[in-house]
Amino acid sequence: MGAASLIESNDDKIRGLNDIVGFHIRLAHGAVYRHFTETFANLDLTQKQVSVLWMVGDKPGIAQIELGQRLRMDRATTMTIVNRLQERGYLRRERSETDKRKQALYLTPAGSQALEKAKLCIAEHENWLKSRFTGDEVEKLVEMLARIHD
Repeated sequence: MGAASLIESNDDKIRGLNDIVGFHIRLAHGAVYRHFTETFANLDLTQKQVSVLWMVGDKPGIAQIELGQRLRMDRATTMTIVNRLQERGYLRRERSETDKRKQALYLTPAGSQALEKAKLCIAEHENWLKSRFTGDEVEKLVEMLARIHD
């Protein structure tokens, strides 16, 4: 049941649910996630995997621990994603030149190709999402959502 049908409902309990901001955030997240999944179906990459590829592409040699911190992922999740991407030939690990205890991450040529394809999918996904808003609304939406996640 979409938000519009909730608004039109005569059921007081459902109308009460319609006033809950978190409920609408959950519905919006679900719609965005579904579209992302459909857009990325042929790439066989998750949102987190794409984020890791993008971050490593922007910061070659980034330490695995810093990567996890920047993407707000715990160590176990970061390691699992990095392992999977390495197994697929998209990333390579090297000992950090500055701190031998750290793992530095780099994209492989296959990883760079996968990232470029992912960026095209992201552009398509972002166009779909942003088409629902004006430019000013997009800016304001990002600002408001940042208040929640920062």
